[in-house]
Amino acid sequence: MKKPPAYLNALRAFEASARHGSFSGAASELGVTPAAVGQMVRGLEDWLGLPLFHRSQIGTTRISLTDAAQSALPDIRAGLDRLSLGLERLRASTTTGILTVTASPAFAAKWLLPRLEGFQDACPDIDIRLETSLGLTDYAARGIDIGIRYGEGNWPGLTAELLMGEEVFPVCSPAFLAAHTLNAPADLVNAPVVHDHSVAAGLGFVTWEAWFSAAGVPDPGGLRGLAIDNSAAVLQAAIEGRGAALARSILTRDDLSSGGLTRLFPDLHVPSRLSYFIVWRPEYSGLPKLVAFRDWLRKEAANEQPTGPTPG
Repeated sequence: MKKPPAYLNALRAFEASARHGSFSGAASELGVTPAAVGQMVRGLEDWLGLPLFHRSQIGTTRISLTDAAQSALPDIRAGLDRLSLGLERLRASTTTGILTVTASPAFAAKWLLPRLEGFQDACPDIDIRLETSLGLTDYAARGIDIGIRYGEGNWPGLTAELLMGEEVFPVCSPAFLAAHTLNAPADLVNAPVVHDHSVAAGLGFVTWEAWFSAAGVPDPGGLRGLAIDNSAAVLQAAIEGRGAALARSILTRDDLSSGGLTRLFPDLHVPSRLSYFIVWRPEYSGLPKLVAFRDWLRKEAANEQPTGPTPG
């Protein structure tokens, strides 16, 4: 029996050549020369005893699949995909190495990063690679292992587990509160506010207009103040006394605890219909690195309680 060629590289060369319609296109993708791709494909053809491509020489070599190769290609692609997934699972199955986590910039800055040292102390053999983005990224394409996302928990193709719900309320710095008379929600209409342009009512976020409506102020008019497109920067502007900000309870917990921010009208509760979810690919559910991080997130979330100074 003939010895088979280095079949994994040969199959990759065949699949890439079929997709690009040329050895040069496959070579560019695989990082080798067109001659090397042609040699791998010919080795596979010799071992099979049949041609895989029709070749034509017009300036550059163009190729097209034979009927037999066209028939076998879907199975070969599926096999390569499964092999890649298996290798990725092996890579991720260890409790050591890199865990790639995604979260929004604001959640990363205001909640995750201040607590992450606790995870690294508990699991020193796992290194976190944190990617921040506002939108839900393609986990498979970007090699994301696990994420924390804000929404309603319905992301196709991903498993989502509720981490924390929250409410929305206005906050300001102690100095801002001392400089303005804020005895009732309607008093905020005439005070500077900070607008968060990274959120939108159409996506389910509680806006200033929605909060005023819940507070019994149905038409606050044109609210004046600073507009920022980053939720963490909005809170920082409030800490610096630039205005009152409409805050999400999870993101403001530490600033309320430290006294950097004060919650206004604490007896008024406006829950958000959006929540924080732990999100991962279902095929990764049992991976030790992911399980360790997921369990740590659950414990941290269980410790969350409303806190911080409120106006008396």
